[in-house]
Parts: sequence; C-alpha cells; structure tokens
Amino acid sequence: MLRIIKWGLLAILALLLLLVAYGWWVVASFDTGTLPERHGRVDATLFARDGEPQPLIVGLGGGEGGNAWTRNVWKQQRERFLDQGYALLALGYFGTPTTPEHLDRISVDAVHAAIIDATKDPRVDGQCIAVIGGSKGAELALLLASAYPDIDAVVAIVPGNAVFPSLTDAMITPGFSLHGEPLPFVPMPWRATPKLLTGDLRAVFEAMMEDEDAMDRAAIPVERINGPVMFVSATKDEMWPSREMADAMMRRLAAHGFAHVHEHLVVNGGHREPLDEFPRMEDFLRQHFSRRCR
Repeated sequence: MLRIIKWGLLAILALLLLLVAYGWWVVASFDTGTLPERHGRVDATLFARDGEPQPLIVGLGGGEGGNAWTRNVWKQQRERFLDQGYALLALGYFGTPTTPEHLDRISVDAVHAAIIDATKDPRVDGQCIAVIGGSKGAELALLLASAYPDIDAVVAIVPGNAVFPSLTDAMITPGFSLHGEPLPFVPMPWRATPKLLTGDLRAVFEAMMEDEDAMDRAAIPVERINGPVMFVSATKDEMWPSREMADAMMRRLAAHGFAHVHEHLVVNGGHREPLDEFPRMEDFLRQHFSRRCR
C-alpha cells in the first residue's frame, strides 16, 4: 500500500512539473512582437429599416467571439431596436472567418472605422451613435467611447473597468490596442493559474485586480466619454466582479465631475441575468440618447 501511495504521489508531482513546464513553454514561445493574423479587420452587418436616417446602435458581443448580434438568439432584440426607430450595426471583432482568431490586441481604431463606414448608409444618422456591449464587449464599448467623442452613449452590460489580458493560452498581451499600440493591461499572476485551470474565472480576475498599480495604469478613462453611460452588473457574477468594477467606474465618474447622466443598474444573479433587463436599457436609451437626436 505504501508503495502504491508513493508512486501515486510521484505521478502527481510529475504531472505538476509537466504542467509548469508546458505553461512556461506557452508563455516563452508566444510572439508578442507580431500582430495577430487579420489584425484590424472586423465583421460588420447593418440592420436598418427604410426611411429617414435613424440613430445607430452598435452591438458588441463578448468573449464568446463571432458576431453575436447577427445570431438568431438576438433576433427578437434586434427587431425591438428596429421597431423603436434605431438602425443596428452588429460588429464581430474576433472569432469569425474574416477577423482575428483570438481576442488579442484587437484594434479599437478598426472597430471605430467600421462604425463610421456604416454611417455612410443613408438610413443611418451619423450624428447619433450609441454602443451596447456585454462582458468583454462592454470593455470594448467603454474603450471606444472614451477614445472617440463621436460615440454619444454607452450601455455596458457586466463590464470590466480596465484592460485585461488577451484570451490566448499565454495571456501576456492586452486584449485591445489603440492607435497602433497595445494598451496597458492588468497581467495575470502565476499564482492564479490553478484557478484558471479549474475554471474559476472570477477568482482569476480577483487575483489580477489585487495589483492596484496595474489596475490604475490599465483603467479605462470613462470620464472622457461624451454622453450618458449605463452600467448593468450582476451581484453573483461568476465570470468577473462586474458589480465591483461598475461601482469603481461610478466613483471615477463622480471624482471627475462627469457632466452626463450615469446610472448603475445592479441585477441580482449571475453573468447572464442582466440580459433580462433590456427593457430598462431601452428606457435609458430613449430618455438619454434618442431624444437628443431629434
């Protein structure tokens, strides 16, 4: 029995050493100098009714990749926005055949350029642009609006308040880049690796957020947004601490004397429960965005 226990412990130790060696190899071999294939390309689909130019809502999916707002699961909400007098631009920024494979140094500039290109359509009012994004898409929406003043409103669903690592095996590059340069980001500490391997993503992000200096450097400058902002977070978010990060952004806006309407809707539940609150988001857009376009 002792011999079996001994060999079992040796096998576990060997496995751990292999995992450590593999992790080191993944990080050491990752090319941080070359931008990903298809960098700067996006997947854009415009939904719009005929008639007078309509305010534009830009829909950004999250870490699942692909062009989320083109999928059937979002058809009902797309139609609701169209019925309310908006045009909707569905934007995929990674994970499609024409975009980068991974969420790695995604070009915020390229996403913005795709939005501006859509405003050339005569059905779109290019003077009225709102962005709605969920999870990593909320991170992108806030980055867009903080960098480009022609974004007039943001709805950020279960958002992050900083730039975090890319969704690659190595996780040693930022998820986003701006003006051709990778953005400062919060690194993932090695001690969070066991939590990552077991799928406890919230614990991974909590470990990253303990690095206060990195959080300060990578913080999204939401105070630069040129319009109303709505955060929608979850009390029991299993993916990352969206409530805490939205609270931090509300404090940042207050500290900078943010001149526009900013609200934080806290939803009781997990990462997906806020998706049941689209009527509240529609009300926010109607009151603080589309009325400004008339």
